[in-house]
Amino acid sequence: MASTENPDPETGKSEPLPASTEPLPPPPPPYSVTGFLDCRKIDIIIRVLLFSATLVALIVMVTSDQTEMTQLPGAPSPAPVSAEFSDSPAYIYFVVALVVAGFYALISILISISLLLRPEFASQFSTYISSFDMVVLAMLASATGTAGGVAYIALKGNEDIGWNKICNVYDKFCRYIATSLALSLFASLLLLVLSICSLSKRTTT
Repeated sequence: MASTENPDPETGKSEPLPASTEPLPPPPPPYSVTGFLDCRKIDIIIRVLLFSATLVALIVMVTSDQTEMTQLPGAPSPAPVSAEFSDSPAYIYFVVALVVAGFYALISILISISLLLRPEFASQFSTYISSFDMVVLAMLASATGTAGGVAYIALKGNEDIGWNKICNVYDKFCRYIATSLALSLFASLLLLVLSICSLSKRTTT
């Protein structure tokens, strides 16, 4: 073991080396809820965006009705014919899914705000919220895909089974449907982000 003493050249005696004056590194800071609060704030922002997207998609969908003068087979003259979302079961299912997703988004916003104020209850509700996120995601994604399939037929038609395209006549109706589908797809992506974040939190805890 090396000596920590330094001999004095005048006296020949050994003198101890002075202790190091460098400060020790500070101890790691204790656990703080700041990181949790930041994550919870981001969660609330995403859920507010989710509610806004589903609400706007619902409003656009239910206001997509359009009436045009159309020549019907066997009719002597053109007659007013309306295109409404209620004409298709797929669109009705899509509207119901938007209502459920929007209502769930509003409820989850209130719950997330409550957990932000009382973080000690977060562990009790996080599992339930993440489970409902995935359920609503599955419902909204399936409804979006179903409505999108019907919208594609309205845009392109299907000559093999005699389904004519209608977007060349009901252009406003098709634009509103497309806008609502895009907003619903955005809402589905937000729910997917929430589900992934919830799963990542489980694996790291």
